[in-house]
Amino acid sequence: MTSVDHLPGGGRRDPGRHETSEERADRQWAELLQELRVAQTGVQILFGFLLAVVFQPRFAELSAADRTIYVITVMLGSATAAALIGPVSYHRLLTGRRLKPQTVAWASRLTLLGLVLLFCTMCSALLLILRVALHNSLALWLVGAMALWFLVCWLVFPARAMARSSRERRN
Repeated sequence: MTSVDHLPGGGRRDPGRHETSEERADRQWAELLQELRVAQTGVQILFGFLLAVVFQPRFAELSAADRTIYVITVMLGSATAAALIGPVSYHRLLTGRRLKPQTVAWASRLTLLGLVLLFCTMCSALLLILRVALHNSLALWLVGAMALWFLVCWLVFPARAMARSSRERRN
């Protein structure tokens, strides 16, 4: 075992851990499941609300553009749910086949895809809501600002933490 092992997501393992590849896969799987629980709950709630919108009386008043945004949002929400629930199916189908490290790697990739789809779903849902609420181009600017905020929270903050950690390890 080298002093620094590479993880499936491209990161590096803490050299202080002494675990076999199976133990590492078990730990990573448990961590991934915790992350998925958070994401899946939010996606399922959002998707449930999206499905209910079409049955509201005001839905008939939506413009063709807003209906198109709604359909895109529902499709994105469905794709997001599939991607974030997919790792559970992946694991269930491969359990007992001694493929845990590969399962963790593929489940991690599917989870990242699910997060990208979640970003798109959130932006699309926000666009629909703000278009209906504001009836003007301010909706696009607000969605753009919120998309930027998502990117800061989901990418910039973790990237800064990784850079800081890397600098500290070198010093």
